[in-house]
Amino acid sequence: MATMYAIQQQAWGGPDQLRRVELGRPSPLPTEILVRIEAAGVNPVDVFTREGKAYMRALSLPHIPGWDMAGVVEAVGYGVTRFKPGDEVFGMPWFPRAGGAYAEYAVAPSRHFAHKPAELDFVHAAALPLAGLTAWQMLVDVAELRSGMRVLINGGAGGVGHLAIQIAKYLGAHVIATARTEKHEFCRMLGADEVFDYTTTPIQKSVQGVDVVIELVGGETCLAMLPTLRKGGLLISAQAAWVPELQSEAAARGVRATSYLVEPDADGLEALAALVKIGELSPHVQAVFPLDQVASAHALISQRRVTGKLVLAVWGH
Repeated sequence: MATMYAIQQQAWGGPDQLRRVELGRPSPLPTEILVRIEAAGVNPVDVFTREGKAYMRALSLPHIPGWDMAGVVEAVGYGVTRFKPGDEVFGMPWFPRAGGAYAEYAVAPSRHFAHKPAELDFVHAAALPLAGLTAWQMLVDVAELRSGMRVLINGGAGGVGHLAIQIAKYLGAHVIATARTEKHEFCRMLGADEVFDYTTTPIQKSVQGVDVVIELVGGETCLAMLPTLRKGGLLISAQAAWVPELQSEAAARGVRATSYLVEPDADGLEALAALVKIGELSPHVQAVFPLDQVASAHALISQRRVTGKLVLAVWGH
């Protein structure tokens, strides 16, 4: 039986629960593809999941963590016409079920992937799916962002935030971002019209009357975003699960608030790839780690100071 190397999580807990193992190589079922993974993105949700704080009901132990992946189609299952062996792809399969990205191979439905844009190497393509789809779905599907609207992106230099700035700017919005002062130039380079340091001045004292808030931090910071909205404005939070009073606080202020969780989405991936092709979207990768150094990647991203994304180099590592 053909085998592969993978990082397997064997118990909930610290990085020491991530172990390199040798497993049987999976085979695609009908409608699935087998992908030889070249690179895998690392996201904060990977850390939350490892610690037992995220989507445990969708997972069992042991499992192979990770959802962001880019690689080459090795084989296709019966009925697949979108891809053929040798195609370069990127995707975010199965989320929030186990995606299996921290491995040399993975199988998943073909419609959890899209063709990798030639403008991106595998490392940068692996940085795009989860964060990019989160930004795209929040801005386009939920907020229905249009030209001339004012959007506040809380955490503009992070994985989702730095892509959301670019997407919102492409859509014609006036983009306001929060970031530490040392990251202001980065946010402006991406297209932010205004940037505020949330560590020095309460954002509600600097910004008012926005149409949409993309909230990526959670906790008290999430609640502090509500006063920045115009009446009837909409806050979309990727962290609302940790803020149970969000809905009542929003209603009391005459604004709207909703939670959001990203979903696998081939159409969204293709939209992101189209923006990459025309030069309107570029994922930023702060650092690349060999697969065996996944614990170091988790330690870095858990500090919540990463600019853009972290990526694991998988094949041959």
